[in-house]
Amino acid sequence: MGNTKSSALSKELLEELKSNTKYSEAELCAWYQSFLKECPSGKITKEQFEGIYASFFPGADPTAYARHVFRSFDTNADGTLDFKEYIVALHLTSGGKTLQKLEWAFALYDVDGNGTISKSEIQEIVRSIFNMIPEEDQQKLPEDENTPEKRAEKIWAFFGKKENDKITEGEFIQGVMDNKDILRLIQYDEPQKIKDKLKEKKQ
Repeated sequence: MGNTKSSALSKELLEELKSNTKYSEAELCAWYQSFLKECPSGKITKEQFEGIYASFFPGADPTAYARHVFRSFDTNADGTLDFKEYIVALHLTSGGKTLQKLEWAFALYDVDGNGTISKSEIQEIVRSIFNMIPEEDQQKLPEDENTPEKRAEKIWAFFGKKENDKITEGEFIQGVMDNKDILRLIQYDEPQKIKDKLKEKKQ
């Protein structure tokens, strides 16, 4: 698909991203220039990605969450994100269509990539989300979800699963679509802040 270091986006990729995201041609070209400035190789490494998250959460530890987000978007599992993977990540975490967003959320929670989610995987992601919530905000959470364990328990109970059961992608998406409260419990709502910060950096 042409040289990734080229300063212009290929027409094919531009068209693909325009049709799959909400970004305009002008926005995509501007993002691409900034992307190349930050990552001259045309790729973002996991460490760089974690660094981006860390700079937005100075009072918290987003490393584990950033690692899971990175894994869920590194679709070819080569340990880097290219521009396409990066833009799709931005789009989905900040305002993709609900179904796309939930497909991504499922991939985020499916830590071992085996196509189902276990209770321990839910606990792992919820724990990484809690690491990003400042202590004082954690204290304001409702009693039945103010620790990672309680929140994971609440999600698991909603799906009506036994301890060693698994949740399939279809069950996960349907369950979350049917219950806005679960959507709130499974996600971390800061990506908009990240997107705004990224925009500031790029201006």
